[in-house]
Amino acid sequence: MERIASFSVDHDKIIPGIYVSRIDGDITTYDLRTRVPNGGDYIDPVTMHSVEHMLATYLRNSEIGKSIIYFGPMGCGTGFYLLTRNEKNERVLEVLIDCLEKTVNHEGEIFGGTKKECGNYKALSLESAKEECRRYLEILRAKDKHTFEY
Repeated sequence: MERIASFSVDHDKIIPGIYVSRIDGDITTYDLRTRVPNGGDYIDPVTMHSVEHMLATYLRNSEIGKSIIYFGPMGCGTGFYLLTRNEKNERVLEVLIDCLEKTVNHEGEIFGGTKKECGNYKALSLESAKEECRRYLEILRAKDKHTFEY
């Protein structure tokens, strides 16, 4: 059986940041790492679900919205995947930062937060999504330059 690319990355060396996980033709998979792998600090399911609702909505409504293929959580609870088509790394980072800021400053209800819209609507918290996005913004802003490489 062929080994998948994400299992070939040395998780002992990954620190929080943004990375290009793989490129498949015109689709780039970004590793949005918010936690140190195997560090004991993981995103709880409610926060993960909440960030997914907020960022997926903001990203799909952004200037690169038509290029977004997928946004969702990593099963290990240490970050998210973002798949885009035909976008430059720097542009994706710029839009991601904007969407994180919009989530932090969001007023009102969480997107897709009703029983009719979500299969687990009680497991959502706008405050936890804001805190997670605030935390990741600090990580992204702490770096002068992003190489997008592990």
